[in-house]
Amino acid sequence: MNKGTHSMKWVLLDFIQRCNDLRSFKQIHAQLLRSTLVDNDLVVTKAANFFGKHVTDIRYPCNFLKQFDWSFSSFPCNLIISGYGAGNFPWAAIRIYRWVVGNGFVPDVYTVPAVLKSCARFSGIAEVKQIHTLAVKTDLWCDMFVQNSFVHVYSICGDTVGASKVFDFMPVRDVVSWTGLISGYMKAGLFNDAVALFLRMDVAPNAATFVSILGACGKLGCLNLGKGIHGLVSKYPHGKELVVSNTLMDMYVKCESVTDAKRLFDEIPEKDIVSWTSMISGLVQYQCPQESLDLFYEMLGSGFEPDGVILTSVLSACASLGLLDYGRWVHEYIDHSRIKWDVHIGTSLIDMYAKCGCIEMAQQMFNLLPSKNIRTWNAYIGGLAINGHGQEALKQFGYLVESGTRPNEITFLAVFSACCHSGLVDEGRSYFKQMTSPPYNLSPWLEHYGCMVDLLCRAELVEEAMELINKMPMPPDVQIIGALLSASSTYGNVELTPEMLKTVRNFECQESGVYVLLSNWYANNKKWAEVRSVRRLMKEKGISKAPGSSLIRVDGKSHKFVVGDNNHPQSEDIHVLLNILANQTYLEGHIDTLS
Repeated sequence: MNKGTHSMKWVLLDFIQRCNDLRSFKQIHAQLLRSTLVDNDLVVTKAANFFGKHVTDIRYPCNFLKQFDWSFSSFPCNLIISGYGAGNFPWAAIRIYRWVVGNGFVPDVYTVPAVLKSCARFSGIAEVKQIHTLAVKTDLWCDMFVQNSFVHVYSICGDTVGASKVFDFMPVRDVVSWTGLISGYMKAGLFNDAVALFLRMDVAPNAATFVSILGACGKLGCLNLGKGIHGLVSKYPHGKELVVSNTLMDMYVKCESVTDAKRLFDEIPEKDIVSWTSMISGLVQYQCPQESLDLFYEMLGSGFEPDGVILTSVLSACASLGLLDYGRWVHEYIDHSRIKWDVHIGTSLIDMYAKCGCIEMAQQMFNLLPSKNIRTWNAYIGGLAINGHGQEALKQFGYLVESGTRPNEITFLAVFSACCHSGLVDEGRSYFKQMTSPPYNLSPWLEHYGCMVDLLCRAELVEEAMELINKMPMPPDVQIIGALLSASSTYGNVELTPEMLKTVRNFECQESGVYVLLSNWYANNKKWAEVRSVRRLMKEKGISKAPGSSLIRVDGKSHKFVVGDNNHPQSEDIHVLLNILANQTYLEGHIDTLS
């Protein structure tokens, strides 16, 4: 190839790369024919990518292929099929394949995987079975690459039975074979089958194998098996790959072992956005919102730009801690960074504003959100409920039903909460019946019964509450017993059965409130021996009344202050400033005496 031809080749390759319509490509094709570059491998590769992205009518690609001698090389046909398989019109790869075969092309071991790849893109299981039959009738079936491709495509299409049959038929299997079927079981939700297959493996696993099996451990909550695989991972060089470390961390989070996840996170030398997302989301999910915000602030200091997924978790943390100012900062960051609003971010903003007591902003976010799902409705209705807008919450439930969205158990929990906070007894009864009747036929959770018992007890309908408790398909929990004990302290007409008293005494609960209520109930009924017994039980369990506390964030760092605790490093400075403020308040006449 002379210098001029070489330069022409790179110019035409660049034109094909930038080409986005068939008319322009035809002009480039004419130049290729004149320059004798049309059969260049790089040119064919670029043409295949162009066809896959921009050409739905296969007539021109078929004419393009006619200029090649298929008996000499299968490369052009395989490349065009692969281009469609990876492009925007994967189904066209099947039509190309059928046309070339019908015109004398003989498929080879590279053709079948290329066609199967396109089938996987549009879940063409019927086409897969046709090609499977053809492969079995030819020598192509003997190739392990072809066999592995069938295991993979059957798994991708959700046909684990077909994938298993191919796998079992294979005389020799490599790590790709095992990993293909394990990932297929994972995709189909057959997590136990994935674990069983992994334990049968007779070849060394690779990174993809570990990613699949750790995902299964996370789904099953098998912490011990996950730890065992973690130990195995450390023996392989690819065990240090970031994708494996991220999957390990995700497994620990799903198995509720946040401590192990955080330890692994700290050991990762170079983290990516997935690492930060998994850890921050995991901390929020398992009720560590303060730690998640500290980690988020650390992430910002590391130079990472948060995405919508992380910001959704951060908003949930703000909602849990009631940090309205921090939540507003996240809202402003989303708008300033022009992060695309979706239903998840919108729902998290609604939830944050509602739980922080800013119901007007929650309503504004709800009205602005063009697309709403059931979680959006639940966040808004629940927010109205906890802020004392019971009637409005019930009105929004009516709008939800009118919109065609089907309420779920969380929706009714929000509705019962609205009734409870606003003393709407008749409405509560009505919605409880509606929940358990057609068309919803939802089975109430313990939390639903708890809301109804609390609602009835607050309305002095203790006997009705007792009847509801007796009809429950599960034993009452500490909240339900607590509601009855509280009603007893207020109204003095509650008779707890020996079974209920035994239940509350056996609760593995570390909250002091219910034991104090039980002690008061015994005292009101002059059962002093039982009062002493409850106090002794609290001492044995190490239960004491939790001291009051407050939490503030300064420069992205959380500071928790507990009543009577002087361990804060700036405690002395804080008390000096408090005394100055107290004196100033006294001088301005807002208080009569100084303590």
